[in-house]
Amino acid sequence: MYNSKIIGLGHFVPENVVTNEELSKLMDTNDAWIQERTGIKERRWVKDSGDTTSSMGVKAAKVAIERAGIDKDDIDFIIFATLSPDMYFPGPGVQVQEALNIKTVGALDIRNQCSGFVYAISVADNFIKTGMYKNILVIGSELHSHGLDKTTRGRGVSVIFGDGAGAAILSREEDNTKGILSTHLHSQGEHAEELVLVAPGMGKRWVNDILADNDPNDESYFPHMNGQFVFKNAVVRFSEVIMEGLQKNNLKPENIDMLIPHQANLRISQFIQKKFQLSDDQVFNNIQKYGNTTAASIPIALTEAWEQGKIKSGDTVVLAAFGSGFTWGSVIIKWQ
Repeated sequence: MYNSKIIGLGHFVPENVVTNEELSKLMDTNDAWIQERTGIKERRWVKDSGDTTSSMGVKAAKVAIERAGIDKDDIDFIIFATLSPDMYFPGPGVQVQEALNIKTVGALDIRNQCSGFVYAISVADNFIKTGMYKNILVIGSELHSHGLDKTTRGRGVSVIFGDGAGAAILSREEDNTKGILSTHLHSQGEHAEELVLVAPGMGKRWVNDILADNDPNDESYFPHMNGQFVFKNAVVRFSEVIMEGLQKNNLKPENIDMLIPHQANLRISQFIQKKFQLSDDQVFNNIQKYGNTTAASIPIALTEAWEQGKIKSGDTVVLAAFGSGFTWGSVIIKWQ
């Protein structure tokens, strides 16, 4: 059985920077309130550029492909993780395939929200391990800003989220001591509505219901989050799934060279860092400048950490995520 390794990384974020001060002009909030609760100072929101979830994914993918040193036609499968596709259907995987002019390979869309990139990496890893594919393009991309309630009513959610994309090329590795060592995935559907976007959806409110009601107070098409409940569950599940991955590979927390957590909330990352007694050099956070970019957060952070020389050959790198569903997961990597 083969292993998979990451041979190329890339990311893209919109040029438009939205600071906490700017948000205070739209809603009853301020910089101190946002930073105290989330650690976020600014985020990127698409404005006037025409960027979409798929186009940002394409831009990140082009960088990853170039850095991987492969041709686009060497890619034999595409996996795209997002909660904010350009269209309700089809998903953005096929849009990327068309935009990059890649031959008729398979394209798979992952709908696991904040855990989307971890789930996507796990799927790609197992496809490669079985020998089914050799080079897989994995993308996490989100355009949240067009679907947020930018009023005081929605401030608890809207101040958190940003737009952006990240991409990775996974390739076959003959040495099973290098690359992705293991992945670990979990879910707990009983808490699905604690972090949810209800409409449009076949089961509750479809587009025609929203249009027929024309109700300015209808909040069903805006995200809802039970913040405290999500936080309490996140810190538990993050810890569990990181330990699960370490134990699977006979590792201990002190063996972690770099932890890349999903950038949900800086306070969650700090809690995990303290619990595992990791130094600042062992954890990478960039939520301060990008906000929560959901499925894009880990690939953006992973790319930046690698670009800054914080990840080196032989390092033990841990990716971990928790989010809506609830879903959570981890990836343990021996960097090649």
